[in-house]
Amino acid sequence: MEPTAPWPLLLLISTTTTAARVFRIPLDTNSTFSWTLDYPARTVSIEVHSPAEKNHWVAVGFSDYGDLVGADLCVLWTDWRGRTHLQDTWVDLNGRSVVDSQQDCLGFRHIQLNDVVKFTFTRRFDTCDPQDYVIEEGTTHVVWARGRGPLFRLEGLNVSSAAHSGMQRTQLLKNTCPLPSHPRDTWHHDILNSEVRVSGDDTTYWCRMHRLPAALRTKHHVVQYEAVIQPGNEALVHHMEVFHCEAPHTQIMPDYQGPCFSVERPEVTKVCKRVLAAWAMGALPFSYPEEAGLPIGGSDFNPYIMLEIHYNNPEKRTDWVDSSGIRMYLTPTLRRFDGGVIELGLEYTDKMAIPPHQPAFVLSGYCITECTAVAVPQEGIVIFGSQLHTHLTGIRVFTRHIRDGRELPELNRDNHYSTHFQEIRSLKRQIKILPGDALITSCWYKTTDRNNITLGGFAISEEMCVNYIHYYPKIDLEVCKSSISSESLQTYFRFLHEWEGQATGPDLGISDNYESVNWSPMRARILHELYHESPLSMQCNQSTGERFPGYWENMPITPVLFPLPPHPRDCATHP
Repeated sequence: MEPTAPWPLLLLISTTTTAARVFRIPLDTNSTFSWTLDYPARTVSIEVHSPAEKNHWVAVGFSDYGDLVGADLCVLWTDWRGRTHLQDTWVDLNGRSVVDSQQDCLGFRHIQLNDVVKFTFTRRFDTCDPQDYVIEEGTTHVVWARGRGPLFRLEGLNVSSAAHSGMQRTQLLKNTCPLPSHPRDTWHHDILNSEVRVSGDDTTYWCRMHRLPAALRTKHHVVQYEAVIQPGNEALVHHMEVFHCEAPHTQIMPDYQGPCFSVERPEVTKVCKRVLAAWAMGALPFSYPEEAGLPIGGSDFNPYIMLEIHYNNPEKRTDWVDSSGIRMYLTPTLRRFDGGVIELGLEYTDKMAIPPHQPAFVLSGYCITECTAVAVPQEGIVIFGSQLHTHLTGIRVFTRHIRDGRELPELNRDNHYSTHFQEIRSLKRQIKILPGDALITSCWYKTTDRNNITLGGFAISEEMCVNYIHYYPKIDLEVCKSSISSESLQTYFRFLHEWEGQATGPDLGISDNYESVNWSPMRARILHELYHESPLSMQCNQSTGERFPGYWENMPITPVLFPLPPHPRDCATHP
């Protein structure tokens, strides 16, 4: 379910058609950001509700990763004569506003009701103004600030020193296709927290074990899931995931609830890692196509799942109590196809690593032609959903689709990715994968604040690069991921020792070799080139964990002979 606004919309509804769907996120506990989309016109109409303090100014807009410095803002302000304005600005490196020479906060209207100010404006996805943020697919960081007035002019206002400011992430360009209908025997099951007293830390990850009901001793299909947010906690609950415990069906899991990274969390619960559902702030219900459903339950299905909720508490309040969670819609009437999940990207291994002090270091994981040729049936599979995933240093993720050397449209892209905003996204077009296709998942990492190597692995301080693709019909391929060949990596460590005088050597393990390097820009550059030119060690794995028959070491990288041209910008009709 979508968060409930504290005040009803007035301006946005009156300026849009009744068919336009209104989306909404909280900016904080006192403010909301609502919007509608017009895809043919490539515009977004925005309505902001904020506390109305006399002569105060309110700024809202976008930035690459949530910083006010460099942000593109529309600012509502009152001059010393009492006149109200909305102006397009950007924030310079000193945190001060610069009024844009091209004004792109269009169709401004506002109204004040008691202690609430409501204002609306329209913005093109791409204004073709170099100072403006381009609204695109993936995560959008919505930034806001409020401060004291009155002002005699907006130019030079110190936005970064505002008394109140913040950021929220959302998928602004939503999939607006209508949801499929449910079978008549569909029922729902709620997986909720129970009166969790959230700590005063700004970030809390809370996990709770949950046993599925006895009805799921027979196989069902999940056809949809959505968030159930405790009223009033819309600004607190940032994102949620439900994991299945991959254990024998007879294994009983401990009744744990507490911080996910606590030393008191039982080790056995670490097997609860297969994602069943993922929701992030502002996300719509996720629905399976009418011909497919996610299989759940059955005589050999372990009945335990784990709910993980990320609580975002920038005000560090200590009075939050929460019972939010996920609602799953299930049916015993099985659909034609079981849905499945395939992991694309990089193997979880320390062979793949990111040097320190890198503003943008790229790693790519391959699902090569040879793997899909033996694993995908002739009729192919259909991808309808995608969840991109890295850990703390990931800043961009995308998956390319290659057929016979020619690049086809991408599966999914997020140019402003954040690990703190994870959701399974419904693709706006279903994608057919045929045998022999290749899929390349690339992740960009930023390690400017790290002083040593970041290794690949499972820990949150380590890194991953994964795209969990949701598809039908389910096939035996579960993992199609790669890493650099061991021989190529050992050659690199030997080069560093013999030619660079580094303390690497054949007697050290991979992690120790990486950590022995005194990382310079040149050594990082050579490693980057090595990753993108060396043969691969492939995980072309069946659901049993075994690889498909064949030798999967030192496999060649699938060539891209005809890459996609850059996406054209429509700047002909406006500056």
